[in-house]
Amino acid sequence: MKRALVLLALMGCATGAEQSQSDFHPEYQGVQTILMDDDLVTFRVAMKGARAKDDVAAYARCAAAQYALIRGYGFARHLRTNIAESGGIWRGDAVYTISAALPLGLRNIDAEVTVRDCAAQGIPTV
Repeated sequence: MKRALVLLALMGCATGAEQSQSDFHPEYQGVQTILMDDDLVTFRVAMKGARAKDDVAAYARCAAAQYALIRGYGFARHLRTNIAESGGIWRGDAVYTISAALPLGLRNIDAEVTVRDCAAQGIPTV
């Protein structure tokens, strides 16, 4: 009996996870790009319907990747992202460096690959 209850509880958890994925309908509210130096850029993003901070960070990453391509660069390196939510609106403030060559560090993104991934996920870019 206990075993059956545990299995039912676990099945309920799986169903809830599937529903949260299918119920994810974010509203991307735009990107503000601020060039701080030749290769240092701030991206301010806003969105409704984020599930967590990762959704906001992904939106900023997509904007950074597209911006790098627009400027003729192939890479970006993530420096920091601050995220806050208020009244159902999530805001992110992310800073990236952009470069033609693969920058040093562990938090690099290949701009072309990232932009393709963003399109596949339905995340808009700049």
